[in-house]
Amino acid sequence: MKGFIEFIRERGVMGLAVGFILGGAVSKVVASLVTDIINPILGVILGAAGNLTSAYLAVGPVKIMWGNFVSVLIDFIVISMVVYFGVKGLRLDKLDKKK
Repeated sequence: MKGFIEFIRERGVMGLAVGFILGGAVSKVVASLVTDIINPILGVILGAAGNLTSAYLAVGPVKIMWGNFVSVLIDFIVISMVVYFGVKGLRLDKLDKKK
């Protein structure tokens, strides 16, 4: 068992595993935060009828769904911040052992 723990520490697998687990665990919470709280507020501010996801720019017969893109981008940024500050706050970045 000790050899396995040393292998994980030397290879930096711990940081990868922590990031993966935290990212998966918070994705639904962040998606709900963005969809239910942030998007309606931004939609009202930007004039997208209360829902940012439905905002689009009509160019002839084509709809460019810029609101959906911005929504996904906000989702990504919030998840990235939660994972980063979670790892830093719990000092999990110090678990990896330098060679």
